[in-house]
Amino acid sequence: MKKESGFTLIEMLIVLAVISVLLLLLIPNLATKNGEVQDKGCVALEQMAINQVQAYQIDHGALPSDLSSLEEEEYIQENATCSNGTKKLKILTDGEVTLVSTE
Repeated sequence: MKKESGFTLIEMLIVLAVISVLLLLLIPNLATKNGEVQDKGCVALEQMAINQVQAYQIDHGALPSDLSSLEEEEYIQENATCSNGTKKLKILTDGEVTLVSTE
């Protein structure tokens, strides 16, 4: 009689159980980190806009009047919003960049 090699049903069930436990531990941790990543993306967008306002001021000798000035000159992309869509860039008259809620 030949000895057949392969996995038994019990071995496969144990492997599936271990994988399931690992997924149960990993998925909630990823979900909590998502909010932190989105917030850091918003901060990065705001800092990028501040830098682009400074570049616009150097190139044109004046602050941009509003966000559309930066969009027309292609300093930033149109509809600059955070990746989760909750905040949008706004430029005040003194050139200060802020993020305002879109909700």
